[in-house]
Amino acid sequence: MKHRNPTVLFLLAIVSLIVPFLLFQSDNSVTSQTRERRVNSNNASTQSANDENAGRMPARPEEVVKVDVDLVTVDALVLQKDTARIVGGLKKEDFALYEDGTKQTISHFSQDSLPLSVLLLIDRGGCLDPFGEQVHRAASDAIARLKPSDEVAVMTYHDTTRLLQGFTRDRALIEDALNQVPQHDEQADHCLNKLFAAAADYMVKASNPTGRRVVIAITGVTRNFDCAGGPSGKAASQSIYESGSVVCGIIPKTDDQALENGIMIWATRVGRIGGAPYLDIQTLANETGGELLRDKPENLNTTFQTLMDHLRSRYNLAFVSSNKKRDGTTRRLKIDMAPSLQKQGKLVVKARRSYVAPKR
Repeated sequence: MKHRNPTVLFLLAIVSLIVPFLLFQSDNSVTSQTRERRVNSNNASTQSANDENAGRMPARPEEVVKVDVDLVTVDALVLQKDTARIVGGLKKEDFALYEDGTKQTISHFSQDSLPLSVLLLIDRGGCLDPFGEQVHRAASDAIARLKPSDEVAVMTYHDTTRLLQGFTRDRALIEDALNQVPQHDEQADHCLNKLFAAAADYMVKASNPTGRRVVIAITGVTRNFDCAGGPSGKAASQSIYESGSVVCGIIPKTDDQALENGIMIWATRVGRIGGAPYLDIQTLANETGGELLRDKPENLNTTFQTLMDHLRSRYNLAFVSSNKKRDGTTRRLKIDMAPSLQKQGKLVVKARRSYVAPKR
């Protein structure tokens, strides 16, 4: 890992602050949630790692699965606030689910009964390389502990987005993809708007339609201005929400990483005054019920396992909205826990906060 002078980092942040004003483009709003899902065969790699277009589209159109978009599914992680321990053994009656303030009837309820579709996003731009040997090893170990029914895909990004391996249950293919992660490019940007638009599109088209969708970003920078030539961060975020994916992040924590990320947070706050658009992974995590976990690279094996435990311990709730309008509006969600559970102490529920209703 190379270390740069903080002054250089500061100047880079200033440049990244000014450029969006010159390249500002209007938002492209996305409102429809009714997308087709295509399923690839378990062991088929979508495109060669040497194909420059890999990751923009699945390898080939295969079975098209129509999904009942009126059934709204919500993943919920319940933790004790003081200890961060997972609260297990809950029943459907322990949850109260509200849409725009109106209580809904939970028609489906389960825990860890659905397979995972995990899309790994590996950052290759910016001043620092977050995917070093220790992080690589931690990711490999975490993937090896997944269930045989879980599928994984690997995507890398900087100025552009590239799919290294399509969804597969073959762990050897995933390890091969992790071994072929491209070199880090210090001159490249972190184009999060392009990344999450591509991730949402691929997740909808290629993931298991019966699985739970999880996006995990391995990155040192959690916020960045929108890059030109792609959809707006607002549109990319909307696409993620529509995909039903839970967004999580693994942050290899070092002094240099904290400096670079801190500068980007400061720059986007200043840029916001002038209307410069940006995307924040923490906001995506908050809205989808995910989480960003930070630790030193040498400790990330445990951190990855914590994340996988949390994903495995989520409750899956589903309901058919009492609001029958197919109007494409964004509807707010809220989950309350039964008062009888308060004897376990203050509880924290991580779940997505909204969804986009289907449109005629």
